[in-house]
Amino acid sequence: MTISLGMITFDTTDAPTLARWWARQTDGRLDDAMGDGFVVVHPSGTGPILGFQQVEDPTPGKNRIHLDLSASDHDAEIERLVAEGATFVARHEEGGWRWVVLTDPDGNQFCLSGPHG
Repeated sequence: MTISLGMITFDTTDAPTLARWWARQTDGRLDDAMGDGFVVVHPSGTGPILGFQQVEDPTPGKNRIHLDLSASDHDAEIERLVAEGATFVARHEEGGWRWVVLTDPDGNQFCLSGPHG
């Protein structure tokens, strides 16, 4: 028996707003059939579904799980994400691999690197 990744879910105090932000970033489609308490984003390309769950008090501090995203034009995508409301946190390079840590408008950290092989 095996398992497969079905969805990555974010706790947030404003599920519709954060889901719309991630839908724009992934060119995804919103599905709010479950109401404002839970909104799903189906990315346009390959990759997992993103879920956004309305909670009164999200877990404080650094999230222990984060998204690792890639883009063919790394620098242009960083600029676009920041213009869309992401916050730049740090730039890293190690062993020829470079990536940037950003946060979404809710403060959830994610990384952006060049294309993954």
